[in-house]
Amino acid sequence: MSLPKINAPEYRLTIPSTDEEITYRPFLVKEEKLLLIAQETGTDNATYDAIKQIITSCCGGDLNIEKMPLFDMEYIFLNIRAKSVGEVADLKITCPDDGETEVKVEVDLTKVQVVMDEKHDARIQLTDNVGLLMSYPTFGTVGYGTTVGEDNASNAKALFEMIGNCMYQIWEGEETHDCMDYSQKEKLAFLESLDHKQFEKVQLFFETMPTLKHEVEIENPKTKVKSTITLSGMNDFF
Repeated sequence: MSLPKINAPEYRLTIPSTDEEITYRPFLVKEEKLLLIAQETGTDNATYDAIKQIITSCCGGDLNIEKMPLFDMEYIFLNIRAKSVGEVADLKITCPDDGETEVKVEVDLTKVQVVMDEKHDARIQLTDNVGLLMSYPTFGTVGYGTTVGEDNASNAKALFEMIGNCMYQIWEGEETHDCMDYSQKEKLAFLESLDHKQFEKVQLFFETMPTLKHEVEIENPKTKVKSTITLSGMNDFF
C-alpha cells in the first residue's frame, strides 16, 4: 500500500507588470530545503537561483522566469513565502534617530505591493531627436546583484553592463535601432558618449522603477522618537 499524498492548496495572484493572473501553491519541504541550502552559501545569486526554482515549481502555467522583471519575481516569491511559512514576518529595524537602537516590527507580507515612482518613464529623451527606450532588468539578462562589486571599478563595470543589457531601442528622429541587433561593446560605447546630465536620466530609470515597498511606523523606546520607515526591495522583508 502506497503512502497518502497531501494536496497543497492553490491561490491566485496578479503579476504587477502584465496584470496576468496566475495560480500558485505554498512551497513544500523539498523546495524550502533548496532555499535553506542557498542561504547557507551567503551569496545573492545562489539565493535567487533557488527562488527561481521555487517559483517554477509552485506556479501553474508557463512562466518565463528568465524574461520576468525582477520586481515581478520578488512579488511572486513574497506571496509564495507568505502562504508557506506565515503571512506575518518578524523584522528588526534600526531606529534612524540614533542609528543603533533596534525595534521589532511585524509586517503583513500580503499587504506589500509593487510601487512605481511617479517620475518613472521607460522612454528617455536624451536630445531633441535622440532617445532611449529601456526594458526592466530580468533574471535572465542581469541576474541578481550585478551592480555589487568589490571596489568602485567593478561597481562601475557591472553598472554599465546592466544598463547595456536593459537597452531595448534607440531612436533618432524617425529612425529606430533595436538594441538586440548590436553588440554589448557597441551599446557601451553609446552609453560612454553621453554627457553627465544625459546619463543621470538613464540612472533615474533604475532608481524609480517598480519595487516592493511598504511603510511601517516605529518608535524608539529610548528616545520616544517616532519614525516612518519605508521597506523597499525583497531583502528588507527577510
